[in-house]
Amino acid sequence: MDTQQLKDYFTGLQARIVAAMENFDGQAFKLDAWDRPGGGGGITRVIEEGKFFERGGVNFSHVFGKNLPPSATAARPELAGRGFEAMGVSLVLHPRNPYCPTTHMNVRCFMATKAGEEPVWWFGGGMDLTPYYGFDEDAKHFHAVCRDAIAPYGEALHPRFKEGCDRYFFLKHRNEPRGIGGIFYDDFSELGFEKSFAMTRDVGDAFLRAYLPILEKRRDMAYGERERDFQAYRRGRYVEFNLVQDRGTHFGLQSGGRTESILMSLPPVVKWRYDWHPEPGSPEEKLYKEFLVPKDWV
Repeated sequence: MDTQQLKDYFTGLQARIVAAMENFDGQAFKLDAWDRPGGGGGITRVIEEGKFFERGGVNFSHVFGKNLPPSATAARPELAGRGFEAMGVSLVLHPRNPYCPTTHMNVRCFMATKAGEEPVWWFGGGMDLTPYYGFDEDAKHFHAVCRDAIAPYGEALHPRFKEGCDRYFFLKHRNEPRGIGGIFYDDFSELGFEKSFAMTRDVGDAFLRAYLPILEKRRDMAYGERERDFQAYRRGRYVEFNLVQDRGTHFGLQSGGRTESILMSLPPVVKWRYDWHPEPGSPEEKLYKEFLVPKDWV
């Protein structure tokens, strides 16, 4: 296992995505390199109040420590007490236009270490889409790119990773999906290191193909206060998921990660209401009835 090979890929992916998003937005991302007191560090790239993105972040992190935090051993209790090394790229992008969806993507490699033994490694990652106003063609495009990215590694993977995404990005306390899903996998090592890493690279490399065409199609759609208000309400679900359920957020905070970099994923403008329901027959109700339900888009 060559950790430099991993680092070269992840930092290169971060640079490519940031360059594409800077070109799309017309405003530069801030660069913030940081060190972690417990070991490691990272590079945070953030845009706030851009010409198109209200907030966005594309983070690279490489952290290590002596004890795996509880979030990392919940599914692998036999690894408790080991040291760890984790590396990857994680991003969240929040457009200002409510007709342009929020997105999340991450790809990562995790190693549980113990003196005198080979490290136990696995890959994780995926991407998902969170629209405020749904469009069938956008959903089909996003899911088709996700499917095609992992197709070379076996036909059974896409249904499995899609179902994993639908299951993971589900707000249990609300009994509703966060968005329209995509693909998500974790604890993945079954193809061996080289092929598992190759698949993870293909997932990371597919992100721009999945997301940018949707933004290009929707960026000039006119919107008003009604759409912005609904966007802020639905963003509240994003906040709830990230703080209550997300394993990546929990791992970052439990492992002593950099709080500013971990919570840059939260949207800047959010609203909550008591027991609100969309107006029957409205575009807002359509999101709930036709998009926030798991389905086979491709």
